[in-house]
Amino acid sequence: MTLFDTHCHLMDEQFSEDVDVVIQRAKDAGVQYIVVPAVDVVTARRAIAIAERYEGVYAAVGIHPESAKDVPASDFDEIERLASHEKVVAIGEIGLDYYWDAAPRPEQQNVLRRQIELAKRVELPVIIHNRESTEDVVNLLRDAKASEVGGVMHCFNGTLDVAEACMAFGFYISFGGPVTFKKAEDVREVAAQIPADRILVETDSPYLSPHPFRGKRNEPARVRLVAEQIAQVRGVDVDVLAAQTTANAFALFRGVKRNGE
Repeated sequence: MTLFDTHCHLMDEQFSEDVDVVIQRAKDAGVQYIVVPAVDVVTARRAIAIAERYEGVYAAVGIHPESAKDVPASDFDEIERLASHEKVVAIGEIGLDYYWDAAPRPEQQNVLRRQIELAKRVELPVIIHNRESTEDVVNLLRDAKASEVGGVMHCFNGTLDVAEACMAFGFYISFGGPVTFKKAEDVREVAAQIPADRILVETDSPYLSPHPFRGKRNEPARVRLVAEQIAQVRGVDVDVLAAQTTANAFALFRGVKRNGE
């Protein structure tokens, strides 16, 4: 079985002491490919450095909505420069977050819009964060013509209608640890109905560890638990689900090379 963790923050300080071991555990669990999204310029450089060290590990560069306050123009320039690196496969993690409201909402929207335009220039897909901002996210993706680059709705927990609106833009729908939570029936119902060629799996490590590890530091090896849960609700073998989601990830992240190439 080959699994692809499409969203894992290995550059987070929680992995500073044991990233080698964490990546080896992932490979032992069948996780052969990982995308590490940044949240600002500093973590973008860190994500690329990690990707350079390990086969099958790739980076995404971008400015997260929690980092969107007073972003200097030079940061956008640096993200665009970093996007040319051979192991950068997406612009992300970008989006809107109205839960924390770390930056004024118009400012978040402007930072997201600018990065979608940046993604078009560098011809990379986008990784979208959405927390309590669904209507504005969908409208902005539509108005900014994000369909020109495509992307993924990361750690999706919305309705099927929202998923369908995003898929209409050519986006993939990614599920993480919350799909395994005991009270997440609504998320599992959506995961059961997403078209097979539009679904992805992720961990969002070190956050949102799946059951039965909820509350503990998450890591990419546990993406298998996410895959097993989704396979169960879809009524397919986990090997089938793993193969499909890995193929989908390769279709989205076109810069990812098969290990050994």
